[in-house]
Amino acid sequence: MTTDPQGRQRRRLTATVTDLDVIRQRAFLISVEISGKPIRDLEAAIDELFLLTETAGSEPVGSAVVRRLKPTPATLIGKGQARGFAEETTALDVDVVVFDNDLTPAQQRNLQAIFQCDVVDRVALILDIFAQHATSKEGMLQVELALLKYHLPRLRGKGVTLSRQAGAAGGSIATRGPGETKLETDRRRITSRIAMLERQLREVRKFRNTQRKSRRSSALPKVSLVGYTNAGKSTLLNTLTEAGVLTEDRLFSTLDSTTRRWDLAGGQRILVSDTVGFVRSLPHQLVEAFASTLEEVADADLLLHLVDTSDAEATNQITAVREVLETIEAATVPEIIVLNKADKADPAALERLKRLYPDAPIISALRGTGMDDLHSSIATVLARGSQDMELLIPFERGEVLAEIYREAEVIAEAHDETGTVLTARISRSRLARYEEFATETPS
Repeated sequence: MTTDPQGRQRRRLTATVTDLDVIRQRAFLISVEISGKPIRDLEAAIDELFLLTETAGSEPVGSAVVRRLKPTPATLIGKGQARGFAEETTALDVDVVVFDNDLTPAQQRNLQAIFQCDVVDRVALILDIFAQHATSKEGMLQVELALLKYHLPRLRGKGVTLSRQAGAAGGSIATRGPGETKLETDRRRITSRIAMLERQLREVRKFRNTQRKSRRSSALPKVSLVGYTNAGKSTLLNTLTEAGVLTEDRLFSTLDSTTRRWDLAGGQRILVSDTVGFVRSLPHQLVEAFASTLEEVADADLLLHLVDTSDAEATNQITAVREVLETIEAATVPEIIVLNKADKADPAALERLKRLYPDAPIISALRGTGMDDLHSSIATVLARGSQDMELLIPFERGEVLAEIYREAEVIAEAHDETGTVLTARISRSRLARYEEFATETPS
């Protein structure tokens, strides 16, 4: 089944460069379904592939959905069907064929011989996007490691060259890599480079672990923002904390974790971390490479799972995010579904989501609406891991009083002749810290 992207109603993302700045590749998209998904799911898959391809900087000029009982080992879709598509892509003057599937190195080589142009799979496409968007040293190391591990089994003959070409005329999907240095991708050099990158990332993880231990010692509850890519996580972080994180209406606009302090309405202070956006079937190379970043999620006390209510596939995206959470062993962390972009949502679709998730706060991170409900939901869940404690803090122990105000939620305050009398909601892990000031033993 072949479809024309130009004739379908698709939400297009705003590009950061104009067509005059770069010569955009012409791309043909193919989604191969083996397990028999409903038609709507197949259309959603090709729509997402369309957005990913645009984000990578190429222009989709045609697409096809292929149903097969089983994959063909040599070409995935069979030589006859591949030749039929090759005639179509030649007529469309296509530069690259993008498969919404994982291709083996042999399948990729065979398909390139048939199509007589570049052929890339979903993993290469997402890696390419990450290569363009990585800006921090850690992010670039993580992406380069994932790229090299992807290309290593695909080396054949003279190999390929990985170099930073984002924004340059002729740059193509799966040829970009972090940094300016061109790498001759022979097995010996790539294996050596992978070993070096893994050593550097181990040092980064040690540093991150030190940061996490410091945050644990402060006893401030840790909240991670998770969700499908472009769900509005960075926008919400900016709204809550004025973090100044980059926000764009693009997939994977933010790759690096950012943590900020945030005071809830009741005065309780917490730590909020933004995270990389998820997609369905997030390549395992990226899960491995971004382990230190994703550990922030598994280490959290609470997950705010943002959902783009304006997206027709919102429920499928919730499922995809939860699958990734399973992969990174974060599925047991308490979760609050947050229905975001309510200002853009179709009223009927929003009503359906409200019925599915009746306790979910409904917000617009961009407009700052619904924040009171969000505060209340977070406070309620965090309170389950806390306990109210009656304390008497002597006047000469002002540093303890200040610490409690930083780390706990003060419910009531009074004074007598000896000191400050508090009722505070304190994390159970920190109750022992304040036992000497307790006026009654916590149960």
